[in-house]
Amino acid sequence: MIRVVIADDIQILRQGLKAILSQDKEIEVTGLASDGKEAFELCKRQHPDVVLMDMRMPEYDGSWGISAIKKHFPQIRVMVLTTFDDQETVDAAIHSGADGYILKEMEDEKLIRAVKTVYGGIRVFGDSVFEGIRQKLDGYKGGRKDRGGAPLPELTSREKDIMRCVAEGMDNREIAAKLFLAEGTVRNNLSRLLDKLNLKDRTQLAVFAVKNHLDEAF
Repeated sequence: MIRVVIADDIQILRQGLKAILSQDKEIEVTGLASDGKEAFELCKRQHPDVVLMDMRMPEYDGSWGISAIKKHFPQIRVMVLTTFDDQETVDAAIHSGADGYILKEMEDEKLIRAVKTVYGGIRVFGDSVFEGIRQKLDGYKGGRKDRGGAPLPELTSREKDIMRCVAEGMDNREIAAKLFLAEGTVRNNLSRLLDKLNLKDRTQLAVFAVKNHLDEAF
């Protein structure tokens, strides 16, 4: 059972999110908070697995809540769920230690999947948020190259997630379970990755991921 705390200053949204997540038998919403401090206090008492955190709340906002939770309970996954995807808010969330950042317009099924994915240790970002992060990283790195001097091939978010799992030593079944994919899908993605990167096996793939820092989540 995945234990979840929801932090949002609007009561009807807290209740609505609870209703959505409670549809899934593997998720239990154990507490509702109106700001970051209340979320932190709930974490001290309940030790949930995942916290859904709004960013803009009165008094103690999402940044305060994320920082406090991550400082005292680093094992708790905190995923931002907000209506704002401007770079300043995204940066504040990431710098505070957020494990994911999605928007409230997300469909119910995708929200449930995102909670499960973050619980599994994979960082989750909405499309518009991820694109902003990618562009910022590109600007910082100026087209990062591998040790041989050739530009790194363009990799999808799924390919990067699979590479991270391979670098952690997971087999196909474990990767499929962690990313909520079929084993066949994992095998096909691995084959394409090896072809794309001109590598012979998953050992070389793991080495490549570590060498190019692709084993590190954003």
